[in-house]
Amino acid sequence: MTTTFGTLEPALSVRQVLTLERVLAGEPEVVAGAGQLDRPVRWVHVAEAPDVGVMLTGGEMVLTTGVLLAGDEEKQAEYIRSLHRAEAAAVVLGLGRAFPAAPDVMRRAAERCGLPMVVLHRPFPFAELTEEVQARLVRRKFAAVSLSESVRTALTGLITAGAPLQPLLDEVAQHSACPVVVTNLAHRVLATAGERPAVDDVLRDWERIARQAWGHHPGCSGTGGGSEGDGWIRAELGGRGERWGRIVLCGYRGDTATGRLLADRAAEALVLHRMLGGNSAHTWEEQSAQSLMTDLVSGVVPARQLLPRARAAGLPVNRRTFVPLVVRDGEPAQLERVLRLLGLPGLVAELADGATAVLLSLARDQDAAALVANFAARMRSEAGRTVVAAADPRTAWDDVPVGLREAQHVADAVADHSAALDLPCVVRLKDVHLRGLIRLLRDDPQVQSFAERELDGLLCPDGDDLLSVLRTYLATGRNKSRTAQLHHVSRPALYRRLEAIQGRLGVDLDDFEQAASVHIALLAHDAQQG
Repeated sequence: MTTTFGTLEPALSVRQVLTLERVLAGEPEVVAGAGQLDRPVRWVHVAEAPDVGVMLTGGEMVLTTGVLLAGDEEKQAEYIRSLHRAEAAAVVLGLGRAFPAAPDVMRRAAERCGLPMVVLHRPFPFAELTEEVQARLVRRKFAAVSLSESVRTALTGLITAGAPLQPLLDEVAQHSACPVVVTNLAHRVLATAGERPAVDDVLRDWERIARQAWGHHPGCSGTGGGSEGDGWIRAELGGRGERWGRIVLCGYRGDTATGRLLADRAAEALVLHRMLGGNSAHTWEEQSAQSLMTDLVSGVVPARQLLPRARAAGLPVNRRTFVPLVVRDGEPAQLERVLRLLGLPGLVAELADGATAVLLSLARDQDAAALVANFAARMRSEAGRTVVAAADPRTAWDDVPVGLREAQHVADAVADHSAALDLPCVVRLKDVHLRGLIRLLRDDPQVQSFAERELDGLLCPDGDDLLSVLRTYLATGRNKSRTAQLHHVSRPALYRRLEAIQGRLGVDLDDFEQAASVHIALLAHDAQQG
């Protein structure tokens, strides 16, 4: 993606030129095309010939005294039409030498063409105006080029240093001084940057904003679009003929052309970031969901403040039932594929320790329990012994963080023991019993001391194998046949190991109370290790 400064060079608008001190001294009056004063002025050109249009390339403010047009209305009309065909920005007529007032023929023709026509009531040296405007245009162009190169250098440095997506967007937001949003082609928000309150304001009404900004311009691409006048500037993300996203400067308050340069520089960097880092739009969606889910689980950010992000990420949130899940031994991509196959809307985000959070958003009249069971069964059929931990459904968004933490607690409580435990397809809080309680108490110093005291004879380098046998034996309800099967040993060999365990611990595992004490200690030890 490249930028051509001939088409994107920063310009003054006609309105801005008319506010310059030297122009105001000529007492300017807009007599036609008042609705087009925001046209950019790329250059200033003095011309008297009726066929002036052949000398223009577009965007010029043309200055004339009209000395070659006086007395010939056809030449006057053709002069305006020629400027219009050449896409001139405006025409400025100095009164006095040829015309005491704005000629009606020129004024009417300019109004029909939508060409701003300005008359100067006081004598005015055109050289002063051209000098002033040209100097300002050169300064603005130099400033824009400097800013563009500064942004390019900063973003390239971040990319070569291996920075993730967020620092790049933060850099763009710092230079643009407005919220920055990255979306896919369906307008789903993948990432944001900028001052948090301003970003939240944008996301809070993102669906309407996106619809108004681009909904009526289905064919526009690049940085075009009907919303640039309000500072909504976008650039397409993609390459090799394929578009896969957009970056949007939301409410940029600077010069529009400079905003386009910033958006283009940012787009170049994001495409390069994807190419060098092996990233894709899909990966950015995962990062967006992971950031949102991490904030929800942590509880650091109030759920109400995260609602705009969830809505902008494409999660239905109005009058919905939310089902928090945590899945172990399931790949995020696989989970997303199963959700799509079942037609279940939701967010998927990888957590720590091989767990993946899933937040389902269901219609109020859907059977949440049946849908979750169907999802879990499908996952188990595709991924084997997948553990799906579920919290009770929530109808209030503010209750979602508690639900996610509950599901995570359930998943943690059965971690590494799902093969030995007789678990249902969907594990809930009521299914973890004592294991769940121990998980909550694992950091208590007294519980830690109890576990070490009870298991002291096995907490040594040569005790790992016996500890594993003990864990399986107790998890299966002291079922010797099942334990021998899971450890691939004969029953006599298992009996010898159980005798060794009892000798080291000084307990009788046939005694219920002693076995229960050892079981609780082992649960606490495993919870601490996890």
